Amino acid sequence: MSRIFITGSADGLGQIAARQLVKAGHQVVLHARNEQRCKEALAAVPGAETAVAGDLSSIADTKKVAARVNDLGAFDAVIHNAGVGYQTPGRIATADGLSREFAVNTLAPYILTCLINKPKRLIYLSSGLHKGGDPGLTDLNWDKRPWNGLQAYSDTKLHDVLIAFAVARKWPGVLSNALEPGWVATKMGGAGAPDDLAQGGETQAWLAVSNDKAAMVSGQYFYHKKPREPHAATRKVELQDALLAECARISGVAFPLNMH
Repeated sequence: MSRIFITGSADGLGQIAARQLVKAGHQVVLHARNEQRCKEALAAVPGAETAVAGDLSSIADTKKVAARVNDLGAFDAVIHNAGVGYQTPGRIATADGLSREFAVNTLAPYILTCLINKPKRLIYLSSGLHKGGDPGLTDLNWDKRPWNGLQAYSDTKLHDVLIAFAVARKWPGVLSNALEPGWVATKMGGAGAPDDLAQGGETQAWLAVSNDKAAMVSGQYFYHKKPREPHAATRKVELQDALLAECARISGVAFPLNMH
């Protein structure tokens, strides 16, 4: 039996993965942006251990989520599932003045990775759209560029792969991988999405707990439990390090090189 923490598990793919893991006999801690959503999450995933509240668009709140998770004890895996989509008419600024997409999709997983006591496995949800992401890492916060929601989302999903691969390289004792769940009918994906919703949760659950040789790897990118080649830029060490440095600068949270 493994113990897994899943961000953004009040609905969508996070909830699906949580249900699959609970059904398989694992301990699952859920996460939602506030206490009301936590109650809804726990009602939707019978058998879950508990739920942690915190708004991942806020740097301060994200730090509190990490502290609350650490208070609960050790975890075998953390699934960085939470994300916001691109169907917004304009740039939405967070309380910290950041682009909401960057804050939730890039910065929050970075902060949680740094501050949550190291699990054995880390899983980062990306998207096939990451291949359209801008590897230039310029104007991450969309302060200067004219807003493009699809581009902003694609950029952050590229960032998630960069973070996963950086962690795999820097923390050899942790299995760190990224995946795309497919285009599935979540709130983000829309009702007409063609991929199987149930399958959308399987790969992250498998990477979190499976002892299959195929799942016991690090620094890989998956689609439906199969390795898939990501954007070539995600393998560039200098780009990985540049993103970590920028996230550290913006969040005030340094990336820990030593085991903690």
